[in-house]
Amino acid sequence: MSEVYASRRTRLRERCNASGSATALISRPANVRYLAGAAPHGAVLLLGGREDLLVCAGPLDDRPHEGRPDESLRVHHLRATGGDPAVAAAGLAAGEGGDSLAVEEHHLTVARHRELRAVAPGLRLADLGGAVEQLRVVKDEEEISCLRIGAEIADQALGELLESILVGRTERHLALELERRLVDHGADGPAFPTSVATGPNAGLRGHRPTDRRVEEGDFLSVCLGAGYRGYRCEIGRTFVIGTSPADWQIELYDLVFAAQRAGREALAPGVACRDVDRAARQIMSSAGHSEGLSALTGHGVGLEIEEDPQLTPAAMGKLDACVPVTVEPGVHLPGRGGVRIDDTLVVRPEADGGPELLTITTKELLAL
Repeated sequence: MSEVYASRRTRLRERCNASGSATALISRPANVRYLAGAAPHGAVLLLGGREDLLVCAGPLDDRPHEGRPDESLRVHHLRATGGDPAVAAAGLAAGEGGDSLAVEEHHLTVARHRELRAVAPGLRLADLGGAVEQLRVVKDEEEISCLRIGAEIADQALGELLESILVGRTERHLALELERRLVDHGADGPAFPTSVATGPNAGLRGHRPTDRRVEEGDFLSVCLGAGYRGYRCEIGRTFVIGTSPADWQIELYDLVFAAQRAGREALAPGVACRDVDRAARQIMSSAGHSEGLSALTGHGVGLEIEEDPQLTPAAMGKLDACVPVTVEPGVHLPGRGGVRIDDTLVVRPEADGGPELLTITTKELLAL
């Protein structure tokens, strides 16, 4: 992996040089991990004029399952406890005699930005913007492999839950059980707080589990994800509890299923992000569900659970190959519940078989 990390830093350095900065300070944790491998909490990366440094407040974590930093990087430990690695890195950059330092202003607080200026008054602080996030959009096959394993873990955890008795258990209890199963199957942990929603709560995006108990005839919607070696995927499914679905439940489910399928089939290199959103949204709007739809149909995933690209009506840009995204339309009827179906896929050209589905738990409307 050292060569991969070095290549990523080289690409970033080229962008910095093109904008007039010879050095850069990376402080956003996901970006540090992308460029330097797994690092201790709070570590920052300094792309220096002479060498690159990983600046840490404490010792390296002894957690091999989470990975290790790039072995080719020199690690600089702060001598005093309680110091800020970003401020220390700015001081090191000033000592190299450069005239500018690119920083991630969108991640720095105002107070932290002032501290950088104070420790390096001779450096012009330039905004790096989202340069690293842009590099992260297209994944290499090693990254996709981590997402694929994470998806398998999430599928396993969800599949086991479906085989258990659900009636009478609370949303909160089911969410905790799913998160335990994720870890049991090898996940670093949940990729995000697990959502379990029953009855009138079903279908709500990002619903926080409550003490409501699962009842016969409920819709049950579940959204979970596994983190694996830092990479995060997600899956969402909706089921009916304990009985044959009612006609209105079948109709609503079939509608969301059709919308989700249209969104998945629209994924291809060169397709506008807004067109993927439109493919799914039009189906639900034409059925009279234009009100209350989610602001997005999907989003990128990777080292963070919500990355670029965004699949929204106003999204700019087009999809590239090897970009993992979610497709997650949903409909919620106030007081009755609703349906969400959510998959993680990788954009692939038609010659390679089209979009690669990572989350494979059945999308059939099951009565559990």
